[in-house]
Amino acid sequence: MKLIEHFIGGKTYSGNSKRKSKVYDPATGEQSAEVKLATAQDVNTAVENALKAFESWSNTPPLQRARVIFKFKELIEKNSDELTKIIVSEHGKVYDDAKGSLIRGLEVVEYACGIPQMLKGEFTENVGSNVDSWSIRQPLGVCAGITPFNFPAMVPMWMFPMAIACGNTFVLKPSEKDPSCSTKLAELFKKAGLPDGVFNVVNGDKEAVDALINNKDIAAMSFVGSTPIAKYIYENCAKNEKRVQALGGAKNHCVVMPDCDLDQAVNGLMGAAYGSAGERCMAQSVAVAVGGIGDKLVKNLAKKVEALKVGPGMDKKSEMGPLVTKEHLEKVKSYVDIGEKEGAKLIVDGRNLKLQGYENGYYIGGCLFDHVTKDMRIYKEEIFGPVLSVVRAKNFNEALKLVNDHEFGNGVSIFTRDGDSGRTFSSKAKIGMVGINIPIPVPMAFHSFGGWKRSLFGDQHMHGPEGVRFYTKLKTITSRWPSGLRSDPEFVMPTMK
Repeated sequence: MKLIEHFIGGKTYSGNSKRKSKVYDPATGEQSAEVKLATAQDVNTAVENALKAFESWSNTPPLQRARVIFKFKELIEKNSDELTKIIVSEHGKVYDDAKGSLIRGLEVVEYACGIPQMLKGEFTENVGSNVDSWSIRQPLGVCAGITPFNFPAMVPMWMFPMAIACGNTFVLKPSEKDPSCSTKLAELFKKAGLPDGVFNVVNGDKEAVDALINNKDIAAMSFVGSTPIAKYIYENCAKNEKRVQALGGAKNHCVVMPDCDLDQAVNGLMGAAYGSAGERCMAQSVAVAVGGIGDKLVKNLAKKVEALKVGPGMDKKSEMGPLVTKEHLEKVKSYVDIGEKEGAKLIVDGRNLKLQGYENGYYIGGCLFDHVTKDMRIYKEEIFGPVLSVVRAKNFNEALKLVNDHEFGNGVSIFTRDGDSGRTFSSKAKIGMVGINIPIPVPMAFHSFGGWKRSLFGDQHMHGPEGVRFYTKLKTITSRWPSGLRSDPEFVMPTMK
């Protein structure tokens, strides 16, 4: 059986733990590997390596750091097919979707190549007589990231390339459900010329998470996952005086106005709700049908959901692959059961899907509910599966209120031909990322990703300009070079004259 180990100090590290977790191929349900689960001692070893590497790496000129990242980018491109197949084999998403997620991570690596420009400070001459002042951004030290199963390449690459480009060192704890991609990325980064200890990968569960939280040498923590865990990370990192960005759950709405291009809206919803089997924090899981468009919307959606081609991720005909684990499959099915009991109308039921030759895979067909209300659990809670709920709203204001009243505030979209509706919606929506005729409004790497409300704990979003600010600390220097003898001491608050 293949054994997945840690990557610490530039090489494979076996660690002290005898605990292991099983890794499965979601398409077949068969075990494909075992992964070692780190002890607190293993985590501390990774941090010690990162701390040792920090001094020299932080003093490496940004231009030289950028050259290593350029080489890393080139190696990702050369190995993109292998990386994509690793994602498919452990997560289950279809090949093109997996490759697309890798590219979105690569875009952050590309952005990080421009770090010399982004680390430039500001200078003001003569803030007072013969007094100059300037600001600089300096790295924090050892940073850490805890990432989810749904994007084993993209989400880690939203974190560590930016942190490392800024002069920090990094310890990554990927999901133990699909850990192989992170190890491969670490190997490629070393091959690109990254010094040993700058980037480390520890595989583990809650024991590893708590060890990262409690390690005093970690200056900053990044997290993507569910809201309860994001809150736990945020609160406990704060107690340990760490800088933290913790991205939580979502319940993303797609408001469909009566004047929209209905085909465009339906196609957008299909990809946003059922792509990656709904295992996306930016999945559109609620369609808000405004006015009289509801019946047409549901009818058109139902035809496409019923025709959805579900199969193994490596099958070119597949539009949607399996869920990541058997346990998650049962969880998603239970939400469909709950929706029926709550009184929602189940238009398309994908629970009984069986694929010949893949009977043990973790498959579910697309599910579509109509007449869902805001009091139902399937509306309030994040399902993280291919389940789309249609909610009816009388008018624009009622739809906007639904969006703003929800506890999550990650992403939202509106489909409309009316400029006033689009502008008003984008201005008034209390959501971190807004799309207008765009189903999945994930910002490009040179902007920043993050939600509002209980979808984000912390002050700064991820990657882009916010990423640079998160992974650096600001220092402002005020300087005077007097000529002649020193002046007498002053005992009042200094002012510039």
